[in-house]
Amino acid sequence: MISLLKILYVGILLAMLSVTTWASLKESILSIPSAVTGDPWFVATLFDAYFGFLSFFLWVCYKEKSVVLKVVWFFAVMILGNIAMAIYMLIKLFRLPPGASVKELILRED
Repeated sequence: MISLLKILYVGILLAMLSVTTWASLKESILSIPSAVTGDPWFVATLFDAYFGFLSFFLWVCYKEKSVVLKVVWFFAVMILGNIAMAIYMLIKLFRLPPGASVKELILRED
């Protein structure tokens, strides 16, 4: 299962980096037309994404003991979204000892 999760999060990271690079080369995020930013579904999608980021960050707070790391990961997740989330997961996954279970990934190290 851990190998499958590594593959999944590498895929997410590569996909997000690819689509973000592609979009950035097409136009600046600051030039999104007001017709888009004012659309109710655009607003709903942003709320959905950021509530998901916040939910993930609460788990990061549970996992991390250092206040400094919590602050760093908060800003990383809120600014980079799924890119930061995939990086966090890959760090945790690759730090697991051989033969570790998902339980060791999810629960805090005490």
